[in-house]
Amino acid sequence: MNNRRTFIQQSAAAASALSFPLIAGAQPKAVKVGILHPVTGALAYSGQQCREGALMALEDINKTGIKSLGGAKLEAMLGDAQSTPQAGTAEVEKMNEAGVSAIVGAFASAICLATTQAAAKYNLPHVVDVGVADQIVSRGLKNTFRFGPGYATCAQVAVNNLHVLNTIAGKPAKTVMIIHEESLFGTGTANLLARELPGFGFEVKEVIKHANPTRDFNNIVLRMKSINPDIVIPANYYNEYALLVRTMQQQKVVPKAIYSVLGGAASSYKFVKEFPDAADGIIDCNHWFNPKDPRAQALKKRAEAKNLFFTYELFMAYTATMLLADAIERAKSADRAAIIDALASSTFKNHIMPYSDTKFVNGQNMGAQPLMTQVVKGDIKVIVPREYREVEPVFPRKA
Repeated sequence: MNNRRTFIQQSAAAASALSFPLIAGAQPKAVKVGILHPVTGALAYSGQQCREGALMALEDINKTGIKSLGGAKLEAMLGDAQSTPQAGTAEVEKMNEAGVSAIVGAFASAICLATTQAAAKYNLPHVVDVGVADQIVSRGLKNTFRFGPGYATCAQVAVNNLHVLNTIAGKPAKTVMIIHEESLFGTGTANLLARELPGFGFEVKEVIKHANPTRDFNNIVLRMKSINPDIVIPANYYNEYALLVRTMQQQKVVPKAIYSVLGGAASSYKFVKEFPDAADGIIDCNHWFNPKDPRAQALKKRAEAKNLFFTYELFMAYTATMLLADAIERAKSADRAAIIDALASSTFKNHIMPYSDTKFVNGQNMGAQPLMTQVVKGDIKVIVPREYREVEPVFPRKA
C-alpha cells in the first residue's frame, strides 16, 4: 500500500514538474494583422512586391515578437484587392470579421481611399504603405496613417528641383508635356504639376490622360513628336511607364529630360535592368530609401537573394509594417483604439527612410520626404537633396 501511495505521489510530482515548463513557456496570443494588396489584376506586380516587403518585416519583427506583450508574434492575414477598390473593401470586411488588430496596405491610391474608409467603420487602424493621393489623409479619418509623403509634397519638391536644375543649366528647358494614368494618383499628380509649373516659367503644352491598362502608346508618342516638348513628365504605374518610355525610344523621341514624379518605373531596378537604354538618364522624384543606411543595403541584398527587385513598393510596405509593430509595442495591447492612439503619438525612428522626425498630423507623417534619383550607368543614384547625394545630376540629359 505504501509503495502504491509513494508511486502515486511521485507520479503526481513528476507530472506537475513536467507541466510547469509548459505553462511558463506558453506562447502569448498572436496579434492578427491584415496585409492587403492588389496581388492579381493590372497592379499585380506592385501588389506582390508590397506583400513581400510586409512579410519580410513580419519575419524581422517575429524574431523577438512584441516584447510588451510577452513576445507575441504578429500573424498575417493576407488579402487580395484584385486591383479594384471594391475588392479591397470586401477584403477589409473579411479582415474585420476575422478580428485583425490593424491593416497595412493597399498600394494604389484609389484602393487605399476605399479600404481606409471601410476600416474606419470598425475603428480599425489602417497604415497606408504607398497610396499618395492626399484625399486619403485629408478626410479626417482617425484610423488612417500614412508614413510616406503624399503627391502634393512630391510634386512641390519635384517642381522646385526642376527649376533649380534648369536654372543652373542656363534654362534650356521651357516647355513641358505631362502624360498620366487616369486614376486618382495620376490625375491628382498631373493637376498639381499643371498648376505649379507655369509659376516657375515653364509652359505646359499638353496634359494627356491614358487608361489603365494601356497596351499601345504609339499615338501619344506621335502627338509628343509633333509638340516636341523640352521635358516629358510621366505619372503612371509600372507597365504603362515602361511601355511609354520604350515607345519614345523606338520612335526616336529624345526630349531634354524625362523627369517623372512618382514614376511607376523610373525608380525601379527591374525597369533599369530590363530596358537599360530607355531608362538611362531619367530623373524621378519618388519614394526612396536612405542610401547611406547600412540596414537599407542589407534589406536590398535580402530581397535580391529572394530573386526580388528592391522596389519602392517593397521597402515602403516593409517600413509601414515596422511602424505598425512599433505602435503595437508602445500600445502594449492588440486593442484597435490603443493602437490608433499609439500611431497618432508615434515618434518611430528605427527605420531606413531619409525622413526627419516622425510626427503625425491628421494621419500624415510630417517628417516624410521623397528623394530625387537619376538612372546612371545602369544603376539608380540619389541626386537631391545634397545630404543623400550619390552622384551629381546630369541635366539636360546627354543626347
